[in-house]
Amino acid sequence: MEALAKDLFNIQLLLESGGAVLWVILIASVIMWTMIIERYFFMYFVYPSHIKKSLTIWQARSDRQSWYAHQIRQGLIAESSISLKQNLMSIRTLIAALPMLGLLGTVDGMIQTFDVLTVFGTGNARGMAGGISVALITTMGGLLAALSGMYFSTQLEQQVRRAEDALADILRRD
Repeated sequence: MEALAKDLFNIQLLLESGGAVLWVILIASVIMWTMIIERYFFMYFVYPSHIKKSLTIWQARSDRQSWYAHQIRQGLIAESSISLKQNLMSIRTLIAALPMLGLLGTVDGMIQTFDVLTVFGTGNARGMAGGISVALITTMGGLLAALSGMYFSTQLEQQVRRAEDALADILRRD
């Protein structure tokens, strides 16, 4: 329990030393991970019922060969595709924005460093180190958050493609 309290305190110190930009990175990361978790929940728990519904609609049709039947099949696949791809673009956007937020923190930290240089000259190493610390911490935070989401986003997109193909095959067989 004491180790957990110490770790939480260290995280709080890290967030405080990273400045306001690191808080923005944290919020963007939480939003990104919430969307990623929601997509996995959808894929494993909600989407199977969508497949059953589409299959039931398709199997209820007596005509599966006409142009009209083909359009209904395409509509079922498109509807499924839309539900599968929901939030994937937002996740990708956040993954692209997180390193840019880290870069914004880098610029902010360097501005702080130059402010210290302007006021105190090169004689205040501690003041300069604070600005450089902000720059490096925010860069690391933005890159770490983006890289952690990139793997899962790519995996989700591959699962979506496989699920779309699988539904198309299921509806074609009958």
